[in-house]
Amino acid sequence: MEETSLKTGTTTVGIVCKDGIVLAADKRATAGHMIVDKRADKVHVISDDFAVTIAGTVSDAQLTIKLIRAELKLKEVRTYKRPSAKEAANLLGGILYSSLRRPSMFPGIAHFLLGGKDVHGLHLYDLFPDGSITRITDFISSGSGSVFAYGVLETQYKKDMSTDEAVALAVKSVNTALQRDSASGNGIDVVVINEKEIKQVMHKEVAYSL
Repeated sequence: MEETSLKTGTTTVGIVCKDGIVLAADKRATAGHMIVDKRADKVHVISDDFAVTIAGTVSDAQLTIKLIRAELKLKEVRTYKRPSAKEAANLLGGILYSSLRRPSMFPGIAHFLLGGKDVHGLHLYDLFPDGSITRITDFISSGSGSVFAYGVLETQYKKDMSTDEAVALAVKSVNTALQRDSASGNGIDVVVINEKEIKQVMHKEVAYSL
């Protein structure tokens, strides 16, 4: 039987720059070969200090976001301090690990990029669906369009680039994927994390007319 669960298809990008973390993603969600949502949000703020991008099955990603938001708040209440980026990554990795190994006909499949800030600075992590965690020091891309995004990132990323330069690179890399990956499209969202705040700097929808 053909798999028809709602998926984000997706191109997501995370970039470490001199004074921040940039997260970007497209806005298309698919079910098989059908586009079912042209305004999907794939960059989510999960606390005052952290934001994530999602790729994979929508239902799994949405539930995981609810769980990690609750876990971060609970940890803050229990410890009387905000969780560090490493603690947030470990919490999210644990949720993903448990979800994939829970007995089910449809195991949870969701890939996250986690960007955030703590007392030690700014951080970017890649969290694979199996719960594995990788600290990223330059750039990362996930989803079906990542192979196209990497072509731009590998050739144009510069260490210690400014936030504005990183935003422009993120947009260019996602836009390149939009041109070639049928499961990515319909717009770009970009969020910037710096030492002071998390803010959305782009929310662009692409209209296609006949």
